[in-house]
Amino acid sequence: MTTPLEHLSRNGRLGRFFIDGEWREPQGTATGVVVNPATEEAVTRFPLGNGEDVDAAVSAARRAFATWSRTKPEFRAGLLDRLQALLEARIELLAQCLTLEMGAAIGYARTAQLPLAIAHVQVARDVLTTFPFVEQRGHTAVTREPIGVCALITPWNWPLYQITAKVAPALAAGCTVVLKPSELSPLSALLFAEAIEEAGFPAGVFNLVQGNGPGVGAGLASHADVDMISITGSTRAGIAVAEAAAPTVKRVAQELGGKSPNVILPDADLDRAVSLGIAAAFRNLGQSCSAPTRMIVPRALLSEIEPIAKRAADEIVVGDPLSEATTHGAIANRAQFDRIQTMIGVGISEGAKLLTGGQGRPAGLNVGLYIKPTVFSEVRTGMRIAQEEIFGPVLCIIPYETVEEAITIANDTVYGLGAHVQGKDMDVVKDVASQIRAGQVHLNYPAWDPHAPFGGFKHSGNGREYGLEGLLEYLEVKSILGYF
Repeated sequence: MTTPLEHLSRNGRLGRFFIDGEWREPQGTATGVVVNPATEEAVTRFPLGNGEDVDAAVSAARRAFATWSRTKPEFRAGLLDRLQALLEARIELLAQCLTLEMGAAIGYARTAQLPLAIAHVQVARDVLTTFPFVEQRGHTAVTREPIGVCALITPWNWPLYQITAKVAPALAAGCTVVLKPSELSPLSALLFAEAIEEAGFPAGVFNLVQGNGPGVGAGLASHADVDMISITGSTRAGIAVAEAAAPTVKRVAQELGGKSPNVILPDADLDRAVSLGIAAAFRNLGQSCSAPTRMIVPRALLSEIEPIAKRAADEIVVGDPLSEATTHGAIANRAQFDRIQTMIGVGISEGAKLLTGGQGRPAGLNVGLYIKPTVFSEVRTGMRIAQEEIFGPVLCIIPYETVEEAITIANDTVYGLGAHVQGKDMDVVKDVASQIRAGQVHLNYPAWDPHAPFGGFKHSGNGREYGLEGLLEYLEVKSILGYF
């Protein structure tokens, strides 16, 4: 089949931005490089935008907003339907793209990265078709109107998933957008822009500018004609965006870092709770902000839990992302690879008990950004590996004496994004969940729900994505008294 690079080159997308319905040459001269993490080889260069590119995209979005914001919900829903169909038709091309640019195992790209991304488009469309944009409250009409031009900054770990989680509800709400994808995974955004164009969205409704934080992200955050900025990224990046946005008093939505707990209660089915806990923590190679990488377990059961955790981690198949036998591919970029290796070393130096994994590449993988799935036990909550987001396949098993202590440990970080609780007595499970300070809590590994709002407490950010709350994020409330 045609490779993603061949497809983009043939269609003249490489080296261009999508602004005002056109594929345009960038104004700046700086470039970035796409590195295949499985081979550590550069596969292509691409332009990085500058302030002129940002101004052009924001101006296009501002012009388009006047008419797009007044379109009928059913018209917008129809375009989202077409976008969903076009993404579904491109699944294999997109999967190959994610494998190339961020090292996702091809099977995981096909079965998780892409279906979950496309689900955000469907959910935004479904919420839109029944959403009450006008409600009566006495003689007052309480209306919800699109906030305006939205700048959307997305990360490298779930490239298309995070794009659709922001773009789809923003467009459904009647907003116009400027997307800045991560400069570490830029190719999938070009394929997404192609689908937007083919779906028939009016010029200026969706705009794409590639670039880094200083060159494009900061310009979008501070731009006077941007009404809202939504960022998914590190807590450090979220703070920088909020500071840049403050003088223009725009809305800022942040989905940031995490260090999510997984509380195993004493009555849990240990084989299921621990083995699925490893799978959840190491999904996408641990490169997920809500990955439950702190497994909080009864100290009395530690000797039973440790061999289950080791066995589950050792069953993971790390290797060539294009191999059908591979379950976990390469770490997405060199900086992240080095960070994980460093933090594994920190865990060892802190005296945590290394059950499996460790520093260095897995046996037989001498080239590529491959990491050994690593499990530490007897971790104390004050250790760096228990407090800092590692963003890799590294799990900390932290023992507790009482359920009350488990809850204290679960809340003992600056983060509050996701959490898990495992147990058979659902009254206890629900009570523990109610005491964990996190935006989303999973009980006994339920199926993913694209309608469940997602977002953080504390340093994990503010605002919510997905489902109804994802649409509400892009709407302003207006009261019209005497309307009825």
